[in-house]
Amino acid sequence: MEKVDCIVVGGGLAGLSAAYGLASEGLEVIVIERGDYSGAKNVTGGRLYISPIRDMFPELWEEAPFERPVTREFITIMGDAATTTLEYTSQNVAAQPYQAYTLVRATFDQWLSEKVMEKGGMVITKQRVDELLKDELDKVIGIRAGEDEIGADMVIVAEGCLKLVSERAGLCERPTFVDQAVGYKEVIELAPEVIESRWHLNPGEGAAQLFMGEVTKGMLGGGFLYTNKNSVALGIVLGMKAARERKDKVEIYRLLDDFKENAAIKPLFEGGELLEYSAHVISEAGPAGIPPLYGDGYLVTGDSAGLALNSLYTVRGMDFAIASGYFAAKAVAEAKAQGDINAAGPAYDRMMRDSWVIKDLEVAENIPHFIENDRVFSHYPNAISRVMDGLFVLGAGPQKKIFDKVYSGAKKEFMNLATVKDALGARKI
Repeated sequence: MEKVDCIVVGGGLAGLSAAYGLASEGLEVIVIERGDYSGAKNVTGGRLYISPIRDMFPELWEEAPFERPVTREFITIMGDAATTTLEYTSQNVAAQPYQAYTLVRATFDQWLSEKVMEKGGMVITKQRVDELLKDELDKVIGIRAGEDEIGADMVIVAEGCLKLVSERAGLCERPTFVDQAVGYKEVIELAPEVIESRWHLNPGEGAAQLFMGEVTKGMLGGGFLYTNKNSVALGIVLGMKAARERKDKVEIYRLLDDFKENAAIKPLFEGGELLEYSAHVISEAGPAGIPPLYGDGYLVTGDSAGLALNSLYTVRGMDFAIASGYFAAKAVAEAKAQGDINAAGPAYDRMMRDSWVIKDLEVAENIPHFIENDRVFSHYPNAISRVMDGLFVLGAGPQKKIFDKVYSGAKKEFMNLATVKDALGARKI
């Protein structure tokens, strides 16, 4: 059986980052990706927070094929009959070095796979890994892909959140619908000057917009929008549990169409041409969904390790994926240099837990519990709409004081501390 230093299962950001790091150290590494090319199956919106990873592979970021730097943030709260949008920018987000960029994964991942090959790594596409090979002591010693078997000193699992190979190999439990969401995304072509006009941008700048409330018909989830150079990525993420338990059995794939037809949203895409439609499963478990990060002969990275964070106002995952690949490569390279490949697992686990990756996830560990409360996506967006109606809609006769207007609009949801306590679930967020 042919043997290499390392095999990477999956050619996404985590897997390619690991392969790039290993190849840069002169190790023999093979990436196996079942898509037609790296990025072909990805549904990410998406935005990459570059600030946390700027010192990881710094040579890459100067030439990376980013779309636009994110210089303006929008949060849109949609009630049944009104929409409220908070718009934010500052010198801290609109000046170089930029903290985040939008990107198109089909372009970005292909570019990164080329960088891996330039360093001497091998990227094999259109090939599915069927199983992880183990020896008599249950140590992972390689992979089987079709009729081919390839051995490795270390296997890095970066297959994504479905964890099909990981589950079959006993590396993790089967993911459940309770801890997963489904995402739908469209890419809509718009001229650069149209994008800049509609999202109040200077030439070349980009925006990120999050939506909550009516966009998911009050169910757990939300909408997202990211501006690219010549297009926008628009999508909805919906919790599977909320969709399964909804009594009217709404056809969730239709929510994106309904969202686009909303009177407050439709003008944003006027004149645009649909270029792409896709759907995918997304992990929403938070830190509780992180499996063991290593075992005998393998490391787990990226979405396979549950490294995704939805904190309501930010959605992260790509920076976690790149960081996990970076640390995996570093751990394996150091272990090989020391002549003890078994040291890679504990070293990787330590690096991850000492880093901002696990710490950031732990800071937001109670967010999944908080957003289980359906009031967050139904009652509260409507309460905000009523407050705004009270402030901006003038009726006949004398007007109420500002405090009375705000209180009148919100009292149905916030009229007592018990309701607030129920909303927070008695947890800190």
